[in-house]
Amino acid sequence: MPLIIWFIILGIVEGITEFLPISSTGHLLIAEHWWPKDTARPTDLFNVVIQAGAVLAVIPLFKSRFTQFLTRFSDPSTLDYLAKLFVAFAITCIGGYYLEKHNFKLTDSLERVAWALLVGGILFLVAECFLSKRTPGNDISWIIAIAVGLGQLIAARYPGASRSGSTIIIMLLLGLNRIAATEFSFLVGIPTMLAASGYKIFKALHHPAADAPKENWSMVLLASVVAAVVSFVVVKWLLRYVQSHSFKGFGWYRIAAALFIFALLFLEPKQQAEQPAKVVGQLPNVPSQSTPTL
Repeated sequence: MPLIIWFIILGIVEGITEFLPISSTGHLLIAEHWWPKDTARPTDLFNVVIQAGAVLAVIPLFKSRFTQFLTRFSDPSTLDYLAKLFVAFAITCIGGYYLEKHNFKLTDSLERVAWALLVGGILFLVAECFLSKRTPGNDISWIIAIAVGLGQLIAARYPGASRSGSTIIIMLLLGLNRIAATEFSFLVGIPTMLAASGYKIFKALHHPAADAPKENWSMVLLASVVAAVVSFVVVKWLLRYVQSHSFKGFGWYRIAAALFIFALLFLEPKQQAEQPAKVVGQLPNVPSQSTPTL
């Protein structure tokens, strides 16, 4: 298969999974599991920057909220909402900077991705059960804002946890309704992912590591555009979906995906032993990525 097709596939995977609460990073790692073993794998910068492409595409879908920010900036309710967005974003930035300075290594272990997917899936079912017994609110409290910032750090620390998934679960458990939780999670994700991608690009251009692989910027751009187009369609659908559906379906999907990965890891060594020359999906023994991906 031509290499360009692989990058388009990754762009599609990113566009579908960035805002769905099923972990874009986890699904990218799963897709990269079958990457041609004789070809350099996508870099950490690639995985972060294409997420920013997906994020930019959804801004038009929140036209009314951004119009509020611009035209009613002095309104107390607008200032309150913006302040809480900023607090959640700031907590993530400070925590991410701390992890970066302490040389945090993002694992690419599919087993850990599977565990994160499984735990998150179970928590979604628990959160929905909790929500069904209460009347959820629609006001973002300061506790929720702080918890969302911490939730994004959880996703940075554990690939498979999902940035949107972690933050939405937390908000549901804190009593927020699905629509308000989804919107706040998506809005705080915009500056978070833009900041992460901007930092990665700046570092790659001005302070590249001595052993850093050469970045294929044309493929980064291609995958980002693909991710943006797909993400726009997916998020437009999701915003309608949460108005009349729960997140239980995503919880069950995460559990099923986790079981699939466990089965894959269990069966693969047997396949390698039986047909070592034909297997192309072997887990690579490569250094872990160096920067958290949200």
